[in-house]
Amino acid sequence: MALGAAVLTGCAPAEKKEEPAAPPPLGSIERKDPALDALVPADARIEKLAEGFTFTEGPVWVREGGGYLLFSDVPNNVIHKWMPDGTVTEFLKPSGFDGTDAPAGAFVGSNGLTLDQSGRLVICQHGNGQVVRREPDGKLTVLAAKHQGKRLNSPNDAVYKSNGDLYFTDPPYGFPKQDDDPKKELKFNGIYRLTAAGKLELLNRDQTRPNGLGFSPDEKVLYVANSDPARKVWMRYDVTADGKLANGRVFYDVTAETADGLPDGLKLDKQGNVYATGPGGVWIFTPEGKHLGTIAPPEAPANVAWGDADGRTLYMTARTGLYRIKLAAEGIRP
Repeated sequence: MALGAAVLTGCAPAEKKEEPAAPPPLGSIERKDPALDALVPADARIEKLAEGFTFTEGPVWVREGGGYLLFSDVPNNVIHKWMPDGTVTEFLKPSGFDGTDAPAGAFVGSNGLTLDQSGRLVICQHGNGQVVRREPDGKLTVLAAKHQGKRLNSPNDAVYKSNGDLYFTDPPYGFPKQDDDPKKELKFNGIYRLTAAGKLELLNRDQTRPNGLGFSPDEKVLYVANSDPARKVWMRYDVTADGKLANGRVFYDVTAETADGLPDGLKLDKQGNVYATGPGGVWIFTPEGKHLGTIAPPEAPANVAWGDADGRTLYMTARTGLYRIKLAAEGIRP
C-alpha cells in the first residue's frame, strides 16, 4: 500500500462538541435615539452581581486596593462591600441609625454614599438625620445634623463640588410617617450646601421629595430628582458664582409614566449626559433634555455609580440586587 493510503477501520467520526448556551439576557435596553449607540454599545449586557438584599441604594466606587464598590441596604441598616471577585461582606453596621426603636422595615439605614477629596467615605444617614464622614481609623465625624437648631430630616444623597462644598438633599424617607411623623422638626424638605468652611446653608425648599443630585462637568448646572409620585420630575438649577441655586426649571417630567420606580439617584458622564434612575430603569438624557434611551435591569433601580479602573462601568442598585453594565461613556465620579 502506498504511503498515505492506509485505511483506518473501527473508528467512529469525532463528535462535534456543542458550545454552552449563552445565558439569557437580563432586563433590556430601550434605544429611543441612534445617539445612544455612542454611549451604550450594541453588545452591552446587564449583569447581576449579587442578590438577597432588601432595598439597595447609594453605590460608590472606591479605587484603593484595586477597587471595590460600597452600597447601602437601607432597611437593614448596613453598608456592604462588593469585591471584583464576587464576594460581598458587611462593611459598616449600623450604617445610618444608632437607636433601637425603629419599626421593622423602616428606611433608617444609610442611603447615599460619596467620597471627599481625601478619599474618605461620606454617609447620608436616614435614621440619625445627619451627614457623617468616616475617618481612616473608622470613627465617624458629624458634618451636618441641624438647620437653624432643628434636626435634619433624613439626608438622602450627596455630591461634592470641586471646591470642597458638599451639596445634599434632605427628604423625609427616614421617618416612618414621613412628613406627618411627630419626630420631623423641619416643615419642608430641602437641598443644602455644606461649605468647605463648615457652614450649612439651605439652598432650596421648593421640592416635595428632593433626592438624587449631580453636577454638570463644568459645575454650572445641578440636576436634582424629585421622588414624588404626584410630581415625578428631574429639576435643573443654575449654580451661581457664589455656589447658590437659581433659575430652577423642570429638566424632564415622567409623572405620566406607570412603570415601577421614581426619579431617584443619578450620575453624569464627562460629556454632560445624565443617567437617572426613574420609572422602569435608568433614563439617559443629553444635556439638553433629550431622552436617548433607558437601561432596564430586572428590578427597578434606585441609584447608580461609575466604577472600575476606567470609569466606564455603570453599577446599579436595584431593590434586592446589584447589577452592572459596561458602557462606552466615561463617568464623573468622586
